Amino acid sequence: MSSTWHAMDPLEVLQKLGSRPEGLTGREAKDRLEQFGYNELMERRRRTPLQMFLGEFKDVFVLLLLAASVLSAFVGYYESAKIPDQPIIETYADTITIVTIVILVAISGFIQEYRAEKALEALRKLTAPKTRALRDGEETTILAKEIVPGDVLVLEAGDTIPADARILENIELKADEAILTGESTPISKEIPKVDPDAPISERRDMIYMATHVIYGRGKAIVTSTGMSTEFGKIAELVQTSEEEETPLQKKLDVFAKKIAKIVLALCAIIFVLEFYAEGFAELKNIIAATIDASMSSISLAISVVPEGLPAIVTIGLALGARELAKSNAIIRKLSAAESLGAVTVICSDKTGTLTKGEMTVRKLFVNGEMVDVTGVGYEPKGEFLKGRGQIFPEGNDGLSLLLKIGSLCSNAHLHKDGSAWQIIGDPTEGALIVAAAKGGFNESELQKLYPRIGEEPFTSERKRMTTVHETPEGMRMAFMKGAPEVVLARCTRILMDGEEVELTSEGQGMVLDMNEKLASEALRILGVAYKALPRGFSKFPEEEIENGLVFVGLEGMIDPPREDAIEANKRCIQAGIETVMITGDYRATAVAVAKEMDLLKEGDIVLTGSELDEMGDEDFEKVVENIRVYARTSPEHKMRIVNALKKRGHIVAMTGDGVNDAPAIKRSDVGVAMGISGTDVTREASDIVLTDDNFATIVKSIEKGRAIYDNIRKYARFLMACNFDEVLVIGSFAILAGLSGIEGEKLFPLPLLPSMLLWINLATDGLPAVALSTDPPEGDIMDRLPRRPEEGILHGMTKFIAASFALQAAGTLLVFILNYYIFPTHPWLGPNWTIVDEQARQLTLDEARTTAFVQATMFELFVVWNCRSETRSVWRMGRDAFKNKYFVIADLFSIALTFTITYLPITDVMFHLVPLTITDLIYVIAAAGLGFVVLPELFLKKPTKAVRGDAPSRSKTATGSEDIAVNHSR
Repeated sequence: MSSTWHAMDPLEVLQKLGSRPEGLTGREAKDRLEQFGYNELMERRRRTPLQMFLGEFKDVFVLLLLAASVLSAFVGYYESAKIPDQPIIETYADTITIVTIVILVAISGFIQEYRAEKALEALRKLTAPKTRALRDGEETTILAKEIVPGDVLVLEAGDTIPADARILENIELKADEAILTGESTPISKEIPKVDPDAPISERRDMIYMATHVIYGRGKAIVTSTGMSTEFGKIAELVQTSEEEETPLQKKLDVFAKKIAKIVLALCAIIFVLEFYAEGFAELKNIIAATIDASMSSISLAISVVPEGLPAIVTIGLALGARELAKSNAIIRKLSAAESLGAVTVICSDKTGTLTKGEMTVRKLFVNGEMVDVTGVGYEPKGEFLKGRGQIFPEGNDGLSLLLKIGSLCSNAHLHKDGSAWQIIGDPTEGALIVAAAKGGFNESELQKLYPRIGEEPFTSERKRMTTVHETPEGMRMAFMKGAPEVVLARCTRILMDGEEVELTSEGQGMVLDMNEKLASEALRILGVAYKALPRGFSKFPEEEIENGLVFVGLEGMIDPPREDAIEANKRCIQAGIETVMITGDYRATAVAVAKEMDLLKEGDIVLTGSELDEMGDEDFEKVVENIRVYARTSPEHKMRIVNALKKRGHIVAMTGDGVNDAPAIKRSDVGVAMGISGTDVTREASDIVLTDDNFATIVKSIEKGRAIYDNIRKYARFLMACNFDEVLVIGSFAILAGLSGIEGEKLFPLPLLPSMLLWINLATDGLPAVALSTDPPEGDIMDRLPRRPEEGILHGMTKFIAASFALQAAGTLLVFILNYYIFPTHPWLGPNWTIVDEQARQLTLDEARTTAFVQATMFELFVVWNCRSETRSVWRMGRDAFKNKYFVIADLFSIALTFTITYLPITDVMFHLVPLTITDLIYVIAAAGLGFVVLPELFLKKPTKAVRGDAPSRSKTATGSEDIAVNHSR
């Protein structure tokens, strides 16, 4: 089928489609239905739910955790052999915990992916279920899916268009195509053909699937159905657009692979050393030596594996998602809560996102003066300002008359639905009604006072509309609105300060100059005039009522930016985030809104879709970071923009509400859909849905996203700073034991047993770590540059980790050596390192291991306080240190629980512990207290502060881009 129907005359289209003005016959329609198929969106073959679920187990971290669960089962089984009748739940506690985590993570990922695949189903909901067409020369209602190329559609206001079609008959037909093109105002349809290269938004002789007729009536011949329509092409883009891993997923994947390598290396080294120390050198009890060495290496490996990380991350994201929901942002994919914090560029649709999608009168020209009108959207709330002072319509005859005529010469209606104000009818006429309502002139009351008794409708040829009304005094008045130059040409007088004066050439020049000035600000302008008709005037011929009028003034309107969106953009600038406007609207309109929002800076580029088509990918990528406004774009353009920014290393958030936004929303790193004005397909393709359609909510979400990532970094820093000291402690003693020969195992026993390692992992990676995910954001979180995408989770933490690792290992070794060798409570070591009392050695060893175990645990529970900020230690946080009550309670509970198990007989047996003495407690507290001196101020790299207007990863503009910026900003 041809793709240039818009460039053909109606007769040529009928001939090529083998149809006629009275439509197809029933037989022809049936044959074509077999040839072209149903008029519906076809779904590509997708993975089954089972395949989706099994795919969740391909993640490196999940595989690592599964391996850890198997190893922990071996450890549990081995340890249970030493304790008869131990309950199964205690034997395999770690295995059960890890497997539960894996299953929950897999289920969560499956649910999110399954819901995302609902996008196509939402697309189907937007298509009309039934439509009217001519069959066998008669108008009939048929299922929309049975429409075929060549069918002639019968169209009226309110119809949803079922397929792409060429206009054949047009009686003031207007269509709302914002869902497809993003253009904020209705499109007046025409019959004459247009240029073959015209973009969709300028093909006024075509109508498109899923758009709506809002005015007039007409007929059109179907040219494309199903997946061949423009709407179908978008459906194809949504289905074929591949979703990439989020920044967090990539970082966790890299992190997991590094951990896996470390774990494998540690297992091998510790096994060899322990195997040798257990007696391999003497070839005795090889089986027992193998088991003990395996258990030691496996336990140590498990202590290093961050099995709690996926759970902590999931909990942190879930808690963050809950907080975001309170701020009107619904998270559809948990990982997106964190990805928000990494966003460097927000690609925002204009209509309905940066603006409310509601035409608003902003300027009035009356009595030779300019009047500003405040307020945004359809809510009838605002003021009239002249200079710096407020004026009131009731005290100004010219202003009040201008507002009344605008409201009366209109077919739209202002309606309140709950707390929301809506316009039924043409948005331009609706803006006039709202402006009048701001002045105290209620539409329904005006209609009662000035009942309409005649009308000359607006047409694209006439470019004006005239209505005739009866006044309360019994007079009859003609009210006109239309294109300023057209209205002005039919006026002989002008209203100045309540008096009608002759309209001179100077007066005409003044009005036309003002019209040009307002047009340069991208305002849509209407001229307003009136004429008093003679008494007894009962017929209203056009030539009589539309000549010799009195010009009243101009009303200039635009879909303005939301006030909170302007403030939100300032926050973005403050946080080093760039906002890029992408719209289907005209360049002048886009530039006007961008300037009002302070999006454009010197050297920035404004680009149209046609100009983008002329640029190659390489040239476009060189300048993409300097383009702030895109106008007259298509869905393919939006995809190209997102791809180019991602290639430049940016984390891209794409916002929008129309179907045309869905492919790019799905392709972006963070897709943000509007919950109120957004379509189902856009919401289903997104990661986040804004329930208030408020751009400002995105900024709040970014702040929360940064806080979520900060908390993940806190946990990762805590984990890495504390989980590797056991390697040094056990590794050093394993080496000494291996080198010492037959008595090596007794002279240099492992300071920590497998069960102790698992407890340390549980006590520290449990409640305190979870509580870290609830920490509130720091005060400067929105004053920093977004983190660079290439930075790892542990970026800038090497010194902190090394300091904590060294101090904890030193403390553990110190208390063990003091208790086992230097000040043993039961002397066991004789001259020349000979064992003189085996029973005393075992008792001493249990005490030494208890102090080492408690010290290692306490150090982690102390150092975690310094993991809560990257710029302030616990000593400088003051009261802020206690703001997170969950953390305080969790840490104190873990401390109390650790001390408690050293005094309970059952846990003493399970963990080979003994009650601590006063001396032991002094050793433990003194050594563990070193955790409070690992200060972030000394050992952490401080976050980079954002400079106003600065942006991360922003490369220098390529040679020649300066000329582009000048040319495209004209």
